Amino acid sequence: MSIDQRIVNAFTPTGTLRPSINLGNPILANRHATTGEPFGVSVDLARAFARHLGVELELVVFDAAGKSVQAVSEERADFGFFAIDPLRGETIAFTAPYVLIEGFYLVRDDSPVRTNADVDHAHHRVAVGKGSAYDLFLTRELKAAQIVRAPTSPAVVRTFIDENLEVAAGVKQRLEADAREFPGLRLLDERFMVIRQAMGLPKSRGTAAADVLARFVEEMKASGFVADALARHGIAGASVAPAGDATA
Repeated sequence: MSIDQRIVNAFTPTGTLRPSINLGNPILANRHATTGEPFGVSVDLARAFARHLGVELELVVFDAAGKSVQAVSEERADFGFFAIDPLRGETIAFTAPYVLIEGFYLVRDDSPVRTNADVDHAHHRVAVGKGSAYDLFLTRELKAAQIVRAPTSPAVVRTFIDENLEVAAGVKQRLEADAREFPGLRLLDERFMVIRQAMGLPKSRGTAAADVLARFVEEMKASGFVADALARHGIAGASVAPAGDATA
């Protein structure tokens, strides 16, 4: 389908499409150990969208969600891949989600914390990645526990260990990998939230551009592209969001 040139221009004010890629979420993107090149589901979607618009692509890579969001909000990038959140929605127009991701808590084996309900107590400190969806969600939800912000999501467990904190929160897959690396840790048995991962662009780019991005996401879900990308990159624990899942 041909895209109106005005829409293409709205997405490419510099002449090149600049997606913001967050390497802090291993479900979405990683860096190749040998080449250093970013790869993953979000990179695949970014390349597909560039082909959809018929434009050149320039990846803008960050190590944390907060930095990635800020780049799009400040229009240093043209779109990105984010967990839907009301605070972020003040400057970013979200599509419906394309992937659902689980958030879990991690504790030490000998911790008295056994359930999610045990976490929110005054003497507990919870490590989260600064500016991550978990940070935003838990800042609203936790009433007694103290939040300790690691500089990035990959640094959460190291912060948890180094500062002898009581709980760590984050993407299930990353916490599981860290638990294998650092013995004596365990995940709680149930998720505390489901992250609805969407694409988004600056609201200043207009509703017409936002509509094009929203339709693109629905096409990628319906065609099997997202499911294939999850399988190709060996991603477990994430699922394709239902068609037309609302952003509210």
